[in-house]
Amino acid sequence: MSITGRLLRYFAFFWILILSLGTFVQYLNFKHDTVFLSFKQAAIKTGWYMPAFYCHIFGSSIILIAGFFQFSKKVYNNRPLHKALGKLYIFGVLFFAAPGAYVMTLFINRGKGVFASFLIQNTLWVAFTLSAFLLIKNSKVNAHVKMMRRSYALAFAAVTLRFYIWLFTVLGNGVNFENNYLIIAFLSWVPNLLLVELINRYDKAPYQAI
Repeated sequence: MSITGRLLRYFAFFWILILSLGTFVQYLNFKHDTVFLSFKQAAIKTGWYMPAFYCHIFGSSIILIAGFFQFSKKVYNNRPLHKALGKLYIFGVLFFAAPGAYVMTLFINRGKGVFASFLIQNTLWVAFTLSAFLLIKNSKVNAHVKMMRRSYALAFAAVTLRFYIWLFTVLGNGVNFENNYLIIAFLSWVPNLLLVELINRYDKAPYQAI
């Protein structure tokens, strides 16, 4: 891997750790008085929001770390570890993070465009993750690798979403300015997928089952 590639990986992992560890530090006390949750009091009163919220944020934090190491050659060549992390990632997405995100999406109050963005993103996330699982079960390794890249690109949207919120806040009017959150919602995952499609297109290396 080139020096640039290594630096980008380190940079990405740094922000993954910041997000994941920050999530556990901030929400592991299960209190409802954080800045984000203070805007969700009506949703919390329904009784549906908090279980979904915790499933999503804790599940996403774990799978972001697990999924990151799946693209390491050392992990890929370690069959037991690769399979264990793969099962953790797929189980976490399909049974915790994505279902939680679906419920949370129902309580979005940022307009139809933002609702549509998160709904499409989450549905693609489930579809790509399930497809990746079925592909590897049928020993279609190359297709599995490409599909997992797509899945992780959408998982990584949790990182890019918060990055763009920070960027818009520093350089502009944050998320409250008209249409800003709509732009951020799509910006958090569409470029990720486009980048992965470029990688998939030009990656000609054959992958073998281990």
